[in-house]
Amino acid sequence: MTLSPDTVELENIDTIAQRMADAARAAILPYFRQAGLNSENKLADGFDPVTEADRAAERAMRAILEEDCPDDAILGEEYGHSNGTSGRTWVLDPIDGTRGFVSGTPTWGVLIAVSNARGPYYGLVDQPYIAERFIGSAAKAELTGPSGTSVLKTRSTKALHDAIVFTTFPEVGTPQEAAAFRAVAEKAKLTRYGMDCYAYALLAAGQVDLVIEAGLQAYDIQAPIAVIEAAGGIVTNWEGDPAHEGGRALAAANADIHAQALALLQESAA
Repeated sequence: MTLSPDTVELENIDTIAQRMADAARAAILPYFRQAGLNSENKLADGFDPVTEADRAAERAMRAILEEDCPDDAILGEEYGHSNGTSGRTWVLDPIDGTRGFVSGTPTWGVLIAVSNARGPYYGLVDQPYIAERFIGSAAKAELTGPSGTSVLKTRSTKALHDAIVFTTFPEVGTPQEAAAFRAVAEKAKLTRYGMDCYAYALLAAGQVDLVIEAGLQAYDIQAPIAVIEAAGGIVTNWEGDPAHEGGRALAAANADIHAQALALLQESAA
């Protein structure tokens, strides 16, 4: 796990991050499942939507940081990078899974991470509509939601043939990357699609074993990394190296299942 600050600093970070998540919830929910919600396409070829809910949520979170952490850097999906002097960066994805958001599915989420030069050491994944919040750091691994508060702990599945694996898009990435994913999925017990950041949260909560994706940005993966690692899991790229800069990600519940999936990915994607 990435080296992290002491408990007092993590508690302060957690307080600020939860205020930010509350503000993002308040900004987003008035738009969710509302008739006439407009989205803009970021891509000339394909569909990558952004809505006013995305922008409003990031503005709300940035306003808190500008007041409480003016020396910290910010990397956000909608408003880019703001420099800081503290060595600390807040990494924000106001709605991870905007395609799901505009489709009315409650599988999108607000992602907040705090990182230093070594990577993320605090992560929060929030699903506003069902009021679930997953938090991970050296200080805690915790889920709060309608059923109360519980400790996050990943599964102990040892064999790939017993594993549940997720990815967001059936095509995964390039044809070669899709073939590598299928090499793992064909040996797993169950494969599911389309959950965006919620799949990573389910892995941390001990519900699934693997999440495999490609084409990620730093703001897509840093919060899930911190949450999953705090819960006992492992997240790397497909080479087994740190994944916090984005690209290809392999998130696993434990070292055994990670090693089996990694070997297949490397063999198929070589």
